[in-house]
Amino acid sequence: MTSVEVLVSGASIAGPALAHWLRRRGAEVTVVEQAPGLRPGGQAVDARGVAKEVIRRMGLDAAVRAACTDTAGAYTVDAEGNVLETFRAEDNDGDGYISEIEILRGDFSQVLYDDTRDSVEYIFGDRIAELSQDPDGVDVTFASGVRRRFALVIGADGLHSALRGTVFGPRERFVRHLGLVLAFYTVPNEFGLDRWMLDYQEAGRSAGLRPVPDATRAIAMLSFPSPGFDVDYRDIEAQKRLLREQMAGVGWLTPRILSHLDDTPDFYLDQVAQVVMDRWSGGRVGLLGDAAYCASPMSGAGTGLALVGAYMLAGELATAGWDPAAGFLGYERRMRAYVEDNQEIGRMHVQMLTGAGPEGEPSPEPDMDAITALVERAVGGPELHDYDAVPDDRLS
Repeated sequence: MTSVEVLVSGASIAGPALAHWLRRRGAEVTVVEQAPGLRPGGQAVDARGVAKEVIRRMGLDAAVRAACTDTAGAYTVDAEGNVLETFRAEDNDGDGYISEIEILRGDFSQVLYDDTRDSVEYIFGDRIAELSQDPDGVDVTFASGVRRRFALVIGADGLHSALRGTVFGPRERFVRHLGLVLAFYTVPNEFGLDRWMLDYQEAGRSAGLRPVPDATRAIAMLSFPSPGFDVDYRDIEAQKRLLREQMAGVGWLTPRILSHLDDTPDFYLDQVAQVVMDRWSGGRVGLLGDAAYCASPMSGAGTGLALVGAYMLAGELATAGWDPAAGFLGYERRMRAYVEDNQEIGRMHVQMLTGAGPEGEPSPEPDMDAITALVERAVGGPELHDYDAVPDDRLS
C-alpha cells in the first residue's frame, strides 16, 4: 500500500512531535520551517500530568529529562528581595507551579528533531506560499517555487500561524487578547541565581528571573497590563521602547534587568493571547498546538497541549484510514475539553495578575473548590487511547 504523504508546517515543538507519531503510524512526513534552522533558547516550557505520559510513550523520557533546566523551585519576593512564598519542583508530584520537567523551548525542539531527523524530511528556510485542495489531496507551492502534492497538510506554526490565515481567515477572527503583555529575554546572571526562580509583582506588573543550565546566564521575564496592544510584533525596537515605558518605576531588580535590553540576543515580547476556533480543520488541512488552540503562556500548558494533540491527531487519522473528515473529527472530540480547561486556567491567571476580569471589571472572589477541580482536569487531561489497531513501528 502506498504511504500517505503529510506536510507539517512548523518545526518548534508541535510539528516535530506530530512528525514522530505520524511516522510511527506509517505516514511519510515532510516538515517545513520558515527559519533557517532550529531556533535555540527561548522561554522555559513545562510538561505535566498527561503530557509526561506522552513523552514516555515517545521513548524520550530520558532525553528530555537530561536536557531539563534543573530548576529547584521558585520564590516570590518583595522589593527588598525577602521571600514571601516558596514553590518546589517536587510539589504536587512534580506537577505544581514549577514542573519537574522544565526545559528550554529550543532544547526540547532539538530533542524532538534529533529523534525524527533520520525518518522525516525537514525543509528549513522555506514556507507554504500557496495551497489548493481537492477531494483527493492538497497541492502546495512553496516560497522557493517548488510544487508538491500531499494527502494532508497540518499547521503547527504557532500563535501567528500563516497557514491558519490562508485557510481559515484573518487572525482577528480567532485570536483573543487577554489584556496582558509578556516579555522575556536572556541576561547575564549577575544576580546570583542558583536553581531558584525569582518573581516580583507590583501593581499588576511583574518582573522575574529564571535559571537556565548555563549558570552564567538567566532568563528575564516581565509583564504589564495592556487592554490595547498596537505595536507590530515584528518591530523589536518599538517593543523595547514600550517595555521600558511600561516598567518604569517598578522596584526590586527591574532597572538592572531592563539595562540589558540592548545587548540581549533573543528578545521576545507579545500580547498574551489565546486562539479560539469552532473547528481545527477544513477539508484536508488541520491545525495543531498554538495555531489551533493557544492557551497563552499564562496557562503553563502550551507544551502539554502540543504533545497530547500530536499523539491524538496522528492516532485518530491512522485509525480513520487517513480519511481527513473522520480523523479530524475524532481528534477534536478527544481534545476539546482538555483545551477549554487549560484556556480557562490561562484566563484566570491573567485576571489574578491584573486584578481585573476580561472586560476590565474587578475580579470576583475565586471559588477554590472549583479551581482545584479545574486544575486537576487540566493536568490530568484526556484519556490516552492506545490505538492498538493501527501501526506502530516502535512495536514491530
